Amino acid sequence: MCNDYEQHVAWKAYCQMMQLLEWGIPARQSDADLPQADDVRITDLAPVVRAAGADVELVPMSFGFPPATPRGGPVFNFRSEGRSFANTNRCLIPASAFFEFTGSKSPKTKHRFTLRDAPFMAIAGIWREQKGNQPPAFSMLTTAPGADVESIHNRQIVVLHPADWKAWIYLQRPEAELLQPLPAGSLSVETVRVGRG
Repeated sequence: MCNDYEQHVAWKAYCQMMQLLEWGIPARQSDADLPQADDVRITDLAPVVRAAGADVELVPMSFGFPPATPRGGPVFNFRSEGRSFANTNRCLIPASAFFEFTGSKSPKTKHRFTLRDAPFMAIAGIWREQKGNQPPAFSMLTTAPGADVESIHNRQIVVLHPADWKAWIYLQRPEAELLQPLPAGSLSVETVRVGRG
């Protein structure tokens, strides 16, 4: 599943999108709150959009919930089907692209997915408060693969169109309506690295 994504969302594009959605941006925030990264991987700090009253704010969080057991790994993808998120902290993960990998040998073939007809995408996520000296953490929600992903992976992260961002943050519609794969042709894919097999 998705354990790597790209964060090249420009501050100007982010601000324009927030204006379009009639969300305010805290005066204290700036482009420093939306750092660029070619690859955001598990345990990396990355900006996440969460509710701040009637508006939203960018907060740095760790990618993946800490392991539940000493031998467990971080929970970076969270299955969405059949779950209620009404009592969960919901968030949006801004991204310019996400990556999926195929093959069995390292380095694997790397595929880059982008959202068509939008300046950037937001991935549906949930987040948890800071524990001890650990920062707040987030996990991406997953669903069945849509037509644009199914030839590469048997699951996919939930990418929301901008029109659905508020509905997810404030859960204004049922989860089953929001947390769906996008229609065919919504995502563009390119192979950015050919692996060993």
